[in-house]
Amino acid sequence: MRTSRFTSVVLAGATTLAALAVGVGPAAAAPLDPVAVTADPAAAPLDPAAVASAPGDQDVEVFAEDGAISRATVPAASPFVAEPVMNAAAATPDGAVTKIVNNGSTDGKLDVVMIGDGYTASEQDKFRKDAAAKWKDISAVEPYATYRKLFNVWAVGAVSAQSGVSGDPKQDTVRKTALGSHFWCNSIERLLCVDIKAVDTYAAKAPQADLVIVVANTAKYGGAGYGSTQSPLGYEGIATVAGGNGASGQIAVHETGHSLGKLADEYVAEGQEPYRGAEPPQPNISTLSADRMRKDKAKWYRWLGKTSPDGGTVGVYQGAGNYPSGLNRPTDNSVMRSLGREFNLPGREAMIAGFYRHASTLTSATPVTTRLAATDRLTVDLPVSGTKLRWYLDGKEVTALRDRKTIAVTDLGPTGPKPETHELKAVANDPTSAVVDPALTPALTHSLVWSVTR
Repeated sequence: MRTSRFTSVVLAGATTLAALAVGVGPAAAAPLDPVAVTADPAAAPLDPAAVASAPGDQDVEVFAEDGAISRATVPAASPFVAEPVMNAAAATPDGAVTKIVNNGSTDGKLDVVMIGDGYTASEQDKFRKDAAAKWKDISAVEPYATYRKLFNVWAVGAVSAQSGVSGDPKQDTVRKTALGSHFWCNSIERLLCVDIKAVDTYAAKAPQADLVIVVANTAKYGGAGYGSTQSPLGYEGIATVAGGNGASGQIAVHETGHSLGKLADEYVAEGQEPYRGAEPPQPNISTLSADRMRKDKAKWYRWLGKTSPDGGTVGVYQGAGNYPSGLNRPTDNSVMRSLGREFNLPGREAMIAGFYRHASTLTSATPVTTRLAATDRLTVDLPVSGTKLRWYLDGKEVTALRDRKTIAVTDLGPTGPKPETHELKAVANDPTSAVVDPALTPALTHSLVWSVTR
C-alpha cells in the first residue's frame, strides 16, 4: 500500500451468469484453505470506536439481471443490523482477519479487504471460500489478470447470529446480521443494501485497506453500488456481492472502475436532461468531439481509432455520465456502461494507473535501512511480467546485472578505499503499452536504495 488508506470500495451483491461470460485471461488460483495471520504491527488498523456515524441518504447504482445499470436513493443505515456475536472461545471470533492471498508486504501491494455478512460462527470457513471465489472472478478480468500479483486479499469474518440475509427468499424474511444486508431495499427486490457504519467498523479491523468487498451469504441475484459514499477510513464507494452467486464479480469490477480508476459511468440514467456543464475531470467522459480532442491533445485522443478490448473502435459516442447527450464516451459499450463487458482502452489505462497508486513495480524483503556487506546477497521481487530492472552503483548502471532479481554484493565490484559506503539502487519499470499518457507513466517506475560497505 503506497498511499495510506487512499481509496477503497465495499462490494456485495450479484449479477447474472451471462455477466461473467465475457471474462478475459486465466482465472487466478485463489487458495481455498487460508491460514490466519497476524497483521504487521507497523500497519495497525484504525480504532473501530473512532469511526464516524453513518451519513444520510445515499445515491446508489442498481444492477439488473440483463447487465443494465440504473440509480436509486437508499438510507445509509439498515434496520436489520444486529450486535456482533462476541465469543472469545469460538474457533474464529468476530472480526478475525485472515490473509487469503499473500503476495507480499502491505507497503508494496494493493490490499483488498473482504467482509462477510450473514455468516454464523460455524460458517466462517464457508465465508472465506466464498471470498476466495469472488477474488478469482474479479482477478480473471483485465487488467486485474495481468496485475493480480500486485494484490493482497484479506478476509474479515463478521460473525452473525443468523445465517443468510433479509429479503431472501421472500420480502418478509428477516435475518439480523452484522452488516444488516437486505434485499428489497427502497422497495426494489434485487437491490441489496448494507449498513455503512457497520461496514466501516469491520473495515477498520483490517491492515491498510485499499479496497473493501462485502460478501453476503446468499445465492440470490442482486447488488448495489454506493459510488458517492465517502468513508472516514479513506475509501470511496460501497457496493454489495452474493457469496453464493457465480456472477457477482462484474459488480465488483464496475465499482472498482470508480474507486481505483476514477472512471465515470458511461450509461444514461432515466429522466436526465442534456449535459450543459464544463468539461468533467474523469478520463472516460468528455464534452469534446474527436476533432477537438486531437486539436487540443485532450482526453483519450491518443486512443482514437484503436481497436478496444470491449469491442469496436475508440471514438466519440454520445451519452455518458448518466446524461443522454452533451457528454461522450470512448466506446459503445464497456463495463462502465453495462455488466458483462470489459474496460475500454482509456478505462484500462486508468485502472492500471490506479493500481500503481497503491502498489509498486518493485519490492524486496530486505529493508532499505539495511547496510549491505561484501558477503551479502540481495533479492527483489517484480510482480508484473515484463518489468525491466536496472541496477546502479553510485549512480552508474551495472549493465551486467540487468533484469537479475538476485545479486551478490561481490557482483558489484565497488572501488575506492575501505570501508567507503556506496549507494546501490534498483530501478524497475513496467513498459506496458496499455498506458500511454505521459502524466501517468511515472507511476510505472519505482526504485529502492541501499547502502553498501565493501
